[in-house]
Amino acid sequence: MTPQPNPEAGAAVKAADRAHVFHSWSAQELIDPLAVAGAEGSYFWDYDGRRYLDFTSGLVYTNIGYQHPKVVAAIQEQAARMTTFAPAFAVEARSEAARLIAERTPGDLDKIFFTNGGADAVEHALRMARLHTGRPKVLSAYRSYHGGTQQAVNVTGDPRRWASDSATAGVVHFWAPFLYRSRFYAETEEQECARALEHLETTIAFEGPSTVAAIILETIPGTAGVMPPPPGYLAGVRALCDKYGIVLVLDEVMAGFGRTGTWFAADLYDVVPDLMTFAKGVNSGYVPLGGVAISAEIAATFATRAYPGGLTYSGHPLACAAAVATINVMEEEGLVGNAASLGASVVGPGLRELAERHPSVGEVRGTGMFWAVELVRDRETREPLVPYNASGKANAPMAAFAAAAKKAGLWPFVNMNRTHVVPPLNTSEAELKEGLAALDAALSVADEHVR
Repeated sequence: MTPQPNPEAGAAVKAADRAHVFHSWSAQELIDPLAVAGAEGSYFWDYDGRRYLDFTSGLVYTNIGYQHPKVVAAIQEQAARMTTFAPAFAVEARSEAARLIAERTPGDLDKIFFTNGGADAVEHALRMARLHTGRPKVLSAYRSYHGGTQQAVNVTGDPRRWASDSATAGVVHFWAPFLYRSRFYAETEEQECARALEHLETTIAFEGPSTVAAIILETIPGTAGVMPPPPGYLAGVRALCDKYGIVLVLDEVMAGFGRTGTWFAADLYDVVPDLMTFAKGVNSGYVPLGGVAISAEIAATFATRAYPGGLTYSGHPLACAAAVATINVMEEEGLVGNAASLGASVVGPGLRELAERHPSVGEVRGTGMFWAVELVRDRETREPLVPYNASGKANAPMAAFAAAAKKAGLWPFVNMNRTHVVPPLNTSEAELKEGLAALDAALSVADEHVR
């Protein structure tokens, strides 16, 4: 794992990228992507030999780290046996992946529809909900992210929706609970929960319950800020869905497969949705894969009625073989328990200790290997370190923080005024402490912008 400098090769990779690759979510001439030479475990490195501890898990998907030998071997073995096959057939890797996933999903979510990733999983979950209920509308939360395809980005609650929001997608947004920045003037978690549920039921009433097909929520919102819901909230949403005949869709694309210290974040709240989307950690992102876990009731809707949807690569054998190997590795190495244990004993206490010493830290929140650090200019007023959706000069304090982290050998996950701590689930205690030390140095830079 010793990086070997090769700047000439790096320059060639960067030149080809700049000439031909169109990057997502970016103004193409304003970006400067790092040329990556290799990755292993919790680290990656560039062509100049600089190594970075990855506190982003890629995009929160390399739950077992990079290049796990057992998963690499499983992909190689599957490629030698059967590289691909159409989705209408029963294929061993596909069947076994579905079985292993269904064994771990809550309740009776025992049917698995495979997609290529999380966004199309959301697309199909909402299509299923609308067909099952015969209703047109979907309710989703502000401070959420559900994907970049047309329906998924419309149910998204962050600014990435704005450019594609046609206002005709049958989507209504509402405020979910978040006590630190409460929209309900709450002072306690109990108040926040009760008022958020009252707000949601009022929204349902004014939209017309008979028009609402589904409520979709990230069980624990990810990109929007890692905001664990208060006790009782998800159970309350489940009760509202049951009361009005609404399908509950939980989006576990980011929170699923051990990230929260349980197989699924829903396990933390003892709530069973009607549909659950997944992707990312299902096979650590080694080959694109996502899916929808479907309840018995909704699956029965399509028992003798064709489901009008599908994908050419649904349940791709290479992706499914990677999922089988990943789930087995997580079991064999105890990675779900490891995430829970190190989150409770190292990450959480370490971040809270940093918060005590750095005035730029407004709040620390999370569980398992799923944490967010809210950066502020003023702890009393909770003014964010940078404005909402800041860019350019307005985002300079967060850019300086990120640059300081990278200088210290840490690749941070930065979004708006937050840094998220989301390393692989098998990151060691020593590596976590190394990352926390780098965060300590970077937060000193953020402190310079405190009022």
